[in-house]
Amino acid sequence: HFVLYQGCIISIGLIGRSWAMLFASGGFEVKLYDIEQQQIRNALENIRKEMKSLEQAGSLKGSLSVEEQLSLISGCPSIQEAVEGAMHIQECVPEDLELKKKIFAQLDSIVDDRVILSSSTSCLMPSKLFAGLVHVKQCIVAHPVNPPYYVPLVELVPHPETAPTTVDRTHALMKKIGQCPVRVQKEVDGFVLNRLQYAIISEAWRMVEEGIVSPSDLDLVMSEGLGMRYAFIGPLETMHLNAEGMLSYCDRYSEGMKRVLKTFGPIPEFSRATAEKVNQGMCLKVPDDPEHLAARRQWRDECLMRLAKLKSQVQSQ
Repeated sequence: HFVLYQGCIISIGLIGRSWAMLFASGGFEVKLYDIEQQQIRNALENIRKEMKSLEQAGSLKGSLSVEEQLSLISGCPSIQEAVEGAMHIQECVPEDLELKKKIFAQLDSIVDDRVILSSSTSCLMPSKLFAGLVHVKQCIVAHPVNPPYYVPLVELVPHPETAPTTVDRTHALMKKIGQCPVRVQKEVDGFVLNRLQYAIISEAWRMVEEGIVSPSDLDLVMSEGLGMRYAFIGPLETMHLNAEGMLSYCDRYSEGMKRVLKTFGPIPEFSRATAEKVNQGMCLKVPDDPEHLAARRQWRDECLMRLAKLKSQVQSQ
């Protein structure tokens, strides 16, 4: 079975619940553990509600019924009971290195040599996270993208001592539950997704700061332009298709790319003045009070759900 170990600082959150739902959709037994028993009860209740609404929307993953999937998810009163017989442990506590290290040290002392110890961290380096563990060969980062139920990417980032079989087994598991795992061959700060995201944010911020484009028009360039492509193909395949293959693209455009790239300035300071200007532009579309933000996030998730459906139809043709 799968263990989703949850932290003692915040309640079992979106990531932990999503993992539980994804593992159950693949037909795996899932045990939830949290230092606060009430958090487990809340999580089970939230998962039931969420899965029922997914079923009504026709977006429930997997071949099992909602009741069959729910019957696979249960809470555990102790960490020992939760990990007993587990083949994969997914840690989902907040991004606090010391807290995560404490949890992995605890798990390290009670697990066998077969179980995979996996972290959902989005930014902590495996070499820091798993330093000094006896079972380091079984440790890996499996970083999902929010919200994981609709966005399938999972970045697999090994510790320098992680065994290749650990990566292979985690890769196979992620495929089995319908996610799209990518292998990050060696650790790098920010992993791959955030490094790409920060490169875009950096240039977007600079162009708004320099008055080249308004915040709302900048976002349109992505949502109505680049993002349309990138929902189906990546930047490298885009290059390949935009000429007679990659070599042709580089022959034709590399000088122009280098010329433009040389005009990129230093890393922005993300100053308060620009932040306020960008915020003003964003609030015209989505006011920053909790109700408007929550409604817009729900709208975003519904769009992602419909896009995920479209992508699966396109891929199966």
